[in-house]
Amino acid sequence: MTPAARVQASIEILDDVLDGMPVEKALTGWARRSRFAGSKDRAAVRDHVFDAVRCKRSFAALGGANTGRGLMIGAIRSVRGDLATLFSGDRHAPSPVQESETSEDFTSDAERFDIPDWLWPRFSASLGDEAIPAAQSLQTRAAVHLRVNSLKADVAAAMQALEADGIRACPHPACDTALEVTEGARKISQSRAYADGLVELQDAASQAVVAALDLKSGMRVLDYCAGGGGKALALAAQKGVSVYAHDVNAGRMRDLPSRAARAGAKISLLTSQEVTDAPPFDIVLGDAPCSGSGAWRRAPAGKWALTEERLQDLTAIQARILTQIMPLVGAQGTLAYATCSMLDDENRAVVDGILERNSVWWEVFRKSWLLTHGTDGFFTAHLTR
Repeated sequence: MTPAARVQASIEILDDVLDGMPVEKALTGWARRSRFAGSKDRAAVRDHVFDAVRCKRSFAALGGANTGRGLMIGAIRSVRGDLATLFSGDRHAPSPVQESETSEDFTSDAERFDIPDWLWPRFSASLGDEAIPAAQSLQTRAAVHLRVNSLKADVAAAMQALEADGIRACPHPACDTALEVTEGARKISQSRAYADGLVELQDAASQAVVAALDLKSGMRVLDYCAGGGGKALALAAQKGVSVYAHDVNAGRMRDLPSRAARAGAKISLLTSQEVTDAPPFDIVLGDAPCSGSGAWRRAPAGKWALTEERLQDLTAIQARILTQIMPLVGAQGTLAYATCSMLDDENRAVVDGILERNSVWWEVFRKSWLLTHGTDGFFTAHLTR
């Protein structure tokens, strides 16, 4: 495919996305209809589409319309690209840009930095001087991070194994087990290092949330909202720790047994009833459902799907989860709350509210990781009696 044909394909996919189709479904549908597209074509089109979804408001303004065509015109204008060549109308290229398809001035910081209008005041209040840098980071692609599985390798050995498959990585300062991939990221899933369980895909801040726990041999640790199990696997890499995983939707954990087997880790999956019967635990990690605002570079559709009402629902869910897991924590144990959100509504406010209503608990640790730290945005707080 020519660069212009890739732009035209991206326009068609973005029109489907703007009509309400999930991004991945739209990309998969196009790929199935376009058997002629090679792997480099699919990768380029995917990048175009995700860049446009991340920057939907600013690209629409630069392109003069909130359409697939408008977003791609805006995308090319944002980097001062050659519109005449890419929109030539030749063969599979989009038709030439018309005089009416002009760039519009940004009407607000929220539009310029691609944040919903209703959210910008909360976003700014939560992040202060970091708000604009964080929003700018959300307009870009996230780096690819790996967790070195200490059950099977150290950092040096993992880096060497990755390099044998054409993947270069360097240590990330957020966590001792974290690597940032600098070359060959698309090769990871087919690499020997990944297949043999030496590394797992996991953001460095997500790893740091686990590393912040005071884990000791002999402890019983529960990952209460385990999801796919990334943090449970990181916990299970600590020798001598008994790790249990639970999720209210057990289907989210369906791949965890095979991932644990690949990693050489032992994780016991518990039903909700088994969790109730199993306490006490020394540490209970509640990585609660959240807006995902700290990870919107990776899942940018979430930025536009979030509403004020949904945010209120999420904070109620978060408070309820904390209340539910308090009885699971042993007398001298730790309740660790975490989100991949940068919003005070889901972080500080939730924890402070819980502490106000439960006077026998107090906070012993609190930390945030910001996008400007080179990670996703994360928050964690440790509570104890």
